[in-house]
Amino acid sequence: MRKLFAAVLFLSAPLAFSEDLERSVAAMVRIGFCSNPSFSPDGKRIAFVSNMTGTPQIFTVATAGGWPEQVTAFEDPVGAVSWSPEGSWLAFSLAPGGGMNQQVYLARPDGSGVKRLTDGGKETNQLGVWARDGRALSLGSNRRDGAAIDAYLYDVASERMRLAVENRGIGGFSDLARDGKRALLSRLVSRGDNNLYVVDLATAKETLLTPHEGPGSFGGSFSRDGRTVYLASNKDRDRVAFARTRLGRDGGPGPIEVLAERADAELSDFEINDAGTKAALLWNVAGRSEIEIFDLKTGKALSRPKLPAEIAGGLTFSRDGRLLAMTLSGAATPSDVWVLELPTARFRQVTHSPHAGVDLRRLVRPELIRFQAHDGLELSGWLYRPSGAPPYPMVLSFHGG
Repeated sequence: MRKLFAAVLFLSAPLAFSEDLERSVAAMVRIGFCSNPSFSPDGKRIAFVSNMTGTPQIFTVATAGGWPEQVTAFEDPVGAVSWSPEGSWLAFSLAPGGGMNQQVYLARPDGSGVKRLTDGGKETNQLGVWARDGRALSLGSNRRDGAAIDAYLYDVASERMRLAVENRGIGGFSDLARDGKRALLSRLVSRGDNNLYVVDLATAKETLLTPHEGPGSFGGSFSRDGRTVYLASNKDRDRVAFARTRLGRDGGPGPIEVLAERADAELSDFEINDAGTKAALLWNVAGRSEIEIFDLKTGKALSRPKLPAEIAGGLTFSRDGRLLAMTLSGAATPSDVWVLELPTARFRQVTHSPHAGVDLRRLVRPELIRFQAHDGLELSGWLYRPSGAPPYPMVLSFHGG
């Protein structure tokens, strides 16, 4: 389905001169961001990506907060970063010229020892996930075929990369089992339609986990023992739910069992803690995020802490499971890294994105409006009402997708 989004920015008071309006809009555009948090193994620091110096680069900061330390200083933007499980490396993607031909690199947490893992040409590459022992890193690349993204594994010790799975289209590993023998492959069929497979890394044998008819969206992660795959799934349903499929002795999947669902929302992301006992579920409720901490043993919600801002993403647990980092943003909240302390259900802001010249307190917060389409289907949208008296200076931003 084709969607069209429109964003409207209302300034809270009329501006007398066009140069004042231009200055205000320029200040809004220059609001910084911090995102993509990744814990160090001991949970004491967080790596993240920020444009606070102009071009998105990697920084690290104490989990308790404080002054961030810059790790990279490339002329090109960094897209994502992931701290290795044993702590020796930061894996990251970098886009030369800000284009599509991303490359994948490793660097020490202090910024030294930078090395490019991919070819550095016109091929497109994607940063994947680490093996739990940090010995291997998965990534995607079209180096074999420009029309396909294949799944690769990079061996850190030997510095060799091998082709693990060939794809006719776009595919990549979303998780690696702890035994190092299997991987979870997501392969795109068409827009809004994908499948998950368990891949035997020694034989490249694929086992389909998500047989379905018509469009279907699936995301997945192995349980700690590798016998279950937790899913985000909308199979035979309108909204994405949190589910699982148990793997038999032959590796074949059982039926998809729904563990958590909402009639008013769909699952937008989930993360399993290292102990395999809890899941953080992120629900999209009419465009606003809500978080739920879910007990995988009892199948019940443990808590639903209220988020400090409207939109959340990038969930990641600390290894001890006591902290959950995420990126939060909203109508009056720049994108920043926050940490949820699970024992106390308290949120703590770890980064503070620059917003020079913009008074966040004056920014308008939206209200949820519900209305019916011509066929009776209920729709919703977020309405920004300007403050003050008309006429209202405004900025219209349209995005088609």
